[in-house]
Amino acid sequence: MKTVYLAVNGTLMRGLELNENLTSIGAAFVREDQTDTHYKLWSIDDKYPAMLRTLGNGNHVAVEVWEVPAEELVTLLQNEPPGLSVGKVILEDGSVMLGIIAEPFLCENRHEITQHGGWRAYVESRSAN
Repeated sequence: MKTVYLAVNGTLMRGLELNENLTSIGAAFVREDQTDTHYKLWSIDDKYPAMLRTLGNGNHVAVEVWEVPAEELVTLLQNEPPGLSVGKVILEDGSVMLGIIAEPFLCENRHEITQHGGWRAYVESRSAN
C-alpha cells in the first residue's frame, strides 16, 4: 500500500475533534513539527483553523505529520470543512510535503491567531480566559 505524508494543523491533530477522520482511514501519527516562518493562521468561528502561506510576514505554525494511505486521501479531504484543501507545505527544515491549507477567501474578515503558534495553543488560551 502506497502512503503519503500529510501535515495537519488543526482539528485533525491527536486528541481533537476530527482526529478520527485520520485514524479511521488507517493513517499513522509520525511526529510533531512546524512550518517554516511564512505561514499565518486564522480561527474560523472558533471551530477550526485556516492556514495560508504568506510572502515573508508570517510565523511558524505547529503541525503534526501523519502517514496516510494514498488511496484514502480523497476520503479525508471530502470530510474536511469547505475552503480547506490539500496543498504543499514547507516545514521548518525546508522539506516540502502535502498539508491541509486554506483557500484565501476563507480567512477574509476572520480572527488571525498566528501569534499563538498553532491551533492547540489557541484553544488552550481560550480555555484559560
